[in-house]
Amino acid sequence: ARAVALLHETGVPRASLHLLPGEGGTVGAALASDPRVKGVAFTGSTATAKRIDRALAEHGDPRARLVAETGGLNAMIVDSTALPEQAVADAVMGAFRSAGQRCSATRLLYVQRDVWENTLAMLTGAMDELRAGDPWGVSCDVGPMISAEARAQVADYVDAAEAEGRVLHRLPSEGPGHHLGPALIRVGGIADMDREVFGPVLHVASFDAKDLDRVVADINASGYGLTFGLHTRIEARAEAVAKAVHAGNVYVNRDQIGAVVGVQPFGGEGLSGTGPKAGGPCYVARFTDRPDAIGDAGAMPGPTGESNVLTRHPRGPVACLGPSDADRAEQEGIVRKAGCAVAPEADAVVVAHWGDGARDVRRRLAARDGPIVPLAPDAAMLRALCVLERHVCTDTTAAGGDAALIGGATA
Repeated sequence: ARAVALLHETGVPRASLHLLPGEGGTVGAALASDPRVKGVAFTGSTATAKRIDRALAEHGDPRARLVAETGGLNAMIVDSTALPEQAVADAVMGAFRSAGQRCSATRLLYVQRDVWENTLAMLTGAMDELRAGDPWGVSCDVGPMISAEARAQVADYVDAAEAEGRVLHRLPSEGPGHHLGPALIRVGGIADMDREVFGPVLHVASFDAKDLDRVVADINASGYGLTFGLHTRIEARAEAVAKAVHAGNVYVNRDQIGAVVGVQPFGGEGLSGTGPKAGGPCYVARFTDRPDAIGDAGAMPGPTGESNVLTRHPRGPVACLGPSDADRAEQEGIVRKAGCAVAPEADAVVVAHWGDGARDVRRRLAARDGPIVPLAPDAAMLRALCVLERHVCTDTTAAGGDAALIGGATA
């Protein structure tokens, strides 16, 4: 409320900026269902984003835009060449800072079996050093959960895992407000996680070096693609994994939270969001009449000792539905120029349909399970939606140790 008041005082028109606090099921639902709304930018759960998409499809203009940034089953992989002290510090930071209540938080830590015991010993020791308290205090490492309901849901999840004998370490729930002690839970892999646990919970799994490609494939198969972390001192491995993983933001040899506007443009893909990346060169244009007006990709500014690179990729298959033959031919030309494949609607990640009938198409898309499938109602939006952004952030100071490893030797 104070921030909005300051913006009004500095000249932002009151007719252009409103603060409407309230429950999402009332205020949010009313806004998303109003036919006058031309666009929604949303950060929250995947399930809520789907509800907003359905409300816009049912009641709004078919051209209304949804920019959603949702959650993820964010994994970090630690191989045997990683510096264990750094990997553990980054895992603890990513999993438990803000009590794990960040969409980018580390949810799953894969540790190569060769270094499993040492890494787990360091990890549990680091957890024991965490201090609960009031987040205003500089000594506080883990603050409270956002509500009693949120705390109860996560506590029940941890209690169930403990009853199954899968809790490897758990801190007492001592602290102000709705505090919940951090927990470490053993899983076989990401396939054992059917949802995001939005709290101070870190899952851990082991893997053999020969199975690294399978681990990356399993992470991609989850359907989520927000953040991903990798700790390794083999440069060739870092490059190969960063290219293979389907995640909007990849972090190498550092923690995977705290993206900075203009340095690490942030946003996911698949079940983790629609794009474009917040803080990136495509973001503001998406809210204008020229959503395809995008800035340059490539190296981003950043601090010394850190590399930040933004890349663009073809988004995936696009269904071109016309409705006329001329419309379909124009759509297919745009899609192929962008490097995307033309596919049947059943396989599409973007659907193009111009003119009458677009509302019915959008309703059918919104009713589908899985990721949000956007509708392109015109050529400019189709060009914008064909672009997928990914960002790789690398701590370039972390590749110390045996220089022979840097060239790509196996772990």
